[in-house]
Amino acid sequence: MTTETGPGRRERKKAATHRALADAALRLFLERGFDDVGVREIAEAADVSTTTLQKHFPTKESLVFDRDGDVEEGLIATVRDRASGTSVLDALRDYTLARVRLGAATEGASAFLDLVHRTPALSRYWHRMWMRHEDALRRALATETGAPEDDPGCAALAHFALETSALAMRAADPVATAEAAFAILDHGWPASR
Repeated sequence: MTTETGPGRRERKKAATHRALADAALRLFLERGFDDVGVREIAEAADVSTTTLQKHFPTKESLVFDRDGDVEEGLIATVRDRASGTSVLDALRDYTLARVRLGAATEGASAFLDLVHRTPALSRYWHRMWMRHEDALRRALATETGAPEDDPGCAALAHFALETSALAMRAADPVATAEAAFAILDHGWPASR
């Protein structure tokens, strides 16, 4: 009897279908706009039924943001696995700046961000999706700092760090925006000194 060391055939096939659907959707959305592409067209482009598409993606918006689980794990790892001597605020700053810079440097990211920003349904969905990581980040901050899980400071930092990333992604100068926001988190508002 042999044992498999990686994902089985069914999981690989499911992952390939998921990827094909997300890729087809993004290609069509970038070509024609989110509102001008139907779910049936996406399913046909990926050579699957609309029922299969809906099993993988419950909403049309979710086709655009298909790596949400990886994002949350990255956020938690940023806090949990930070280098010795690095504060949680510095780790979150570095994570946010890396995301912003990656978005600016990645081929196709500009077109993707433009699609999200010019489509109100996608913009709202992305913000809700991004901010849903707030509780997980709050818990990670509490664990790492030894604070109670319901600590208001951890809740505030989780909220502000995530909002900073959201604000930076919409800004004309994302890096400067993220740096300014984290400077305020780190040192307070200059006018109040």
